[in-house]
Amino acid sequence: MNKRKWWSWAASGILIMLVSMMAFADTESRDPREAVEAELDKKFQDGRYSRDGSETCLRCHDKDSEIPATGIFDNVHGRLGVSHGPMSDRQCEACHGPLGNHHRNPRGNNAREPMITFGDDSPVPASKQNSVCLSCHQGSAQRNWHSSVHAFEDVSCSSCHKLHQAEDPMFNQATQVETCTGCHSQVKAQLHKRSSHPIRDGVMSCSSCHEPHQSVNEASLKQVDINENCYQCHAEKRGPFLWEHEPVSEDCSYCHNPHGSINSAMLDKRMPQLCQDCHRVPHAQVDIPEGDLRVRGGSCMNCHSQVHGTNHPRGLTLRK
Repeated sequence: MNKRKWWSWAASGILIMLVSMMAFADTESRDPREAVEAELDKKFQDGRYSRDGSETCLRCHDKDSEIPATGIFDNVHGRLGVSHGPMSDRQCEACHGPLGNHHRNPRGNNAREPMITFGDDSPVPASKQNSVCLSCHQGSAQRNWHSSVHAFEDVSCSSCHKLHQAEDPMFNQATQVETCTGCHSQVKAQLHKRSSHPIRDGVMSCSSCHEPHQSVNEASLKQVDINENCYQCHAEKRGPFLWEHEPVSEDCSYCHNPHGSINSAMLDKRMPQLCQDCHRVPHAQVDIPEGDLRVRGGSCMNCHSQVHGTNHPRGLTLRK
């Protein structure tokens, strides 16, 4: 064997070995969920649905199983009388996909053919999970979902909604707030400050002001702007007034923090510092009666009590 041929064979062997190692490394680095997702896509193409519907599923997923599913029959998704619900169509498989051989355990060792599951541990990405829900939920409340912050952050519907239980936490004011603040921790801290809306008392919830599926308004508010949102409860502040206080009519959040504050009335700052953010001329340059406790009390509103506006003919300084 000549030297040139030997080097040629050695180089070919090394090249084959390197290609094999790269292929093995690529296989090892691939997310195993991708293979499961591909298998699920094939199951949908084959369309092997069960003839017995939910009865087949409940043989394993009864109330005493590791993954119970009977709670769905306590809410609207499990009612047979709902013509547009999953139980009137393919039942469990309407959301979880074709059963195929999942129930037969063909692989042994408790391994089963995959089904669509929902939540953070699902092999299916959030966008695909949500497409299952949105195939039915196409009303006005969900029309802006695809442009929402939740959608861009890959939040799945099942992160907030729970269907295999009697009561969805998002439809109960107390549990809705707990669900929302599980992610929005800064808001949770503000709700526990000295002054806040009656959200922790269950009188209000996050959806009283915000549209969780996204709206075209700022901060996903239900109304066109912050003031209109506030006026839904605080109608007496709406006006119009003969004498307007400009920051009040422009944006309530200039003075108030809607999620809570350490100051009274959810004010961003204490008096008189809040007013002095805009009103730079100190009262020290004005003739004030000696010993006037209203001024020494530190609140501009001791005199200018109609800070939100007034219709009094002499209310130029918002005192009447």
